[in-house]
Amino acid sequence: MTTSSGASRRQVLAVAAAAATAPLIAGAPAEAASKPSKTWDLTVLGTSDTHGNVYNWDYYRDAEFDDSKHNDVGVAKLATLVNQIRAERKGKATLVLDAGDTIQGTPLATYYAKQEPITETGATHPMANAMNVLKYDAVTLGNHEFNYGLPLLATWIGQLGFPALAANAINEKTGKPAFLPYVIKEVALGGYDSPTLKVGILGLTNPGVAIWDKANVEGRLVFADMVATAAKWVPVMRERGADLVIISAHGGDSGTSSYGPELPNENPVALIAEQVPGIDAILFGHAHNEVPQKFVTNKATGVQVLTSEPSKWGQRLTRMDFTVTKVKGRWQVVSKSATTLNTNTVVEDPAVLAAVRGQHDTTVGYVNQVVAQSTEELSTVESRYKDTPILDFINHVQAEVVSKALAGTAYAGLPVLSQASPFSRTAVFPAGDVRIRDVAGLYVFDNTLEAVVMTGAEVKAYLEYSAKYFKTWAAGDTIDLPNINDPNVPDYNYDVISGLEYDIDIAKPVGQRITRLVLPGTDTPVAADAQFVVAVNNYRRSGGGNFPGIVKTQVYNQQQEIRQLLIDWAQAKGEIRPGDFFVDNWKLVRDGVPVF
Repeated sequence: MTTSSGASRRQVLAVAAAAATAPLIAGAPAEAASKPSKTWDLTVLGTSDTHGNVYNWDYYRDAEFDDSKHNDVGVAKLATLVNQIRAERKGKATLVLDAGDTIQGTPLATYYAKQEPITETGATHPMANAMNVLKYDAVTLGNHEFNYGLPLLATWIGQLGFPALAANAINEKTGKPAFLPYVIKEVALGGYDSPTLKVGILGLTNPGVAIWDKANVEGRLVFADMVATAAKWVPVMRERGADLVIISAHGGDSGTSSYGPELPNENPVALIAEQVPGIDAILFGHAHNEVPQKFVTNKATGVQVLTSEPSKWGQRLTRMDFTVTKVKGRWQVVSKSATTLNTNTVVEDPAVLAAVRGQHDTTVGYVNQVVAQSTEELSTVESRYKDTPILDFINHVQAEVVSKALAGTAYAGLPVLSQASPFSRTAVFPAGDVRIRDVAGLYVFDNTLEAVVMTGAEVKAYLEYSAKYFKTWAAGDTIDLPNINDPNVPDYNYDVISGLEYDIDIAKPVGQRITRLVLPGTDTPVAADAQFVVAVNNYRRSGGGNFPGIVKTQVYNQQQEIRQLLIDWAQAKGEIRPGDFFVDNWKLVRDGVPVF
């Protein structure tokens, strides 16, 4: 698989190989001279984690996007900022990069992957339409680019008017990069005689793809360590003439992973900056944080590597500014800085809106279809700390699908449990009409349904691991409900399980909190060697969140999308009535006393 035509790839590499300028250590101080050296400047603009957002629109609410901080979203907003800066810098060098997670995350993106997949219709993906108007210089593949399989990814890449990069995604059979590792852009710096600067851009994707999208990449792609890959390719880029090296990395900077040590680090940006010489700056994403400017000292050279992360969904645009000069025929960086710009300060770019208008309108029409009537309002507002009907709706549908599929098999006699997470704190099924967007707002990820067999001991260990989500609250303490959980554990890594009854004692230390785990309607403790089928989403089953005991061979895996199963169930029933699925089977306690 390649990210651009063979001709364009050969052209990029030929230009790089022909470059004669000798490399420099990134950011080396300019030599003192008898007269001031002339300087030029370069601006690099960066986006990341746009996640299918083009319009400033919330498809789940069918309204303009807004949040408590009045952020805006979308490539159309980003384009306005980019165009303003390009106009301001007319005649000067400006590059635009993206650090990945582009084609998944909104109903707009899902529609053109699932309902009318671009692989079947030949239509141009809305994110390709939008990004081509903005005229990016390169995009890095994020982990969510692999969600819909390699054929759809290849189709999208082929629709882009610029290269897609992922140096550490390796073809398992050939051992060679499956995508373009890097590009070297020759840019005119403007001004008298307009000298040129060769900017090397290296793309690094996230090794977690091997877990999170195992079904799509196993046996086809392997994902090398991001630090080692940078160490391999940065010298190559320098040898081929790169005067300035920028990494576009889909990984955070914390140095920690959401999975175990079986894969390379998920968030190694600071480590890359520290350990790999020759890097001037790193644009990064994946963690959805806003990091306007952060310098990391390279341990080998002492150079300060500039890093920046532009939040998520198009809420921010990173701006990196470099001042360069030539000393004895070689380019050197005199200064560099970064900041982030808020897209809520501008209007949407009309050209981007026009390029995606038809697809946006189609998606809005689709998500507003009524699928059922709800007998009462169901909300996720309390789902993190109370057993609520709306999460039981997910668990009921999952367990029902798996039970039917296993009828007549060796597993038919085992009780079926089910796992669900409170993905959204604001999802609501209103009383009356429930639309596709309401269901999509409850289940915002494109997960598929799987099932495995677990023992009673494994289920208890799983619940203990999940219960680390909560802070420890002594029996006499007043609980601050908005902050009841450990902020280091995201909501999507907290699970509730149906099919058994259990208590979570949040006054006890982590690892000792499941104080009651019994068979439904009884006081009979779950035996350690009892066996259960557990319905689970593919993210969790493949190791997402690093939950224990769940990464094992599936007894059910028909590649059915959970969101669509929920929609299908609601349409078939025509009515969503809590009495059909709600079972109050778990609760929070402190020293055995219920919290609520």
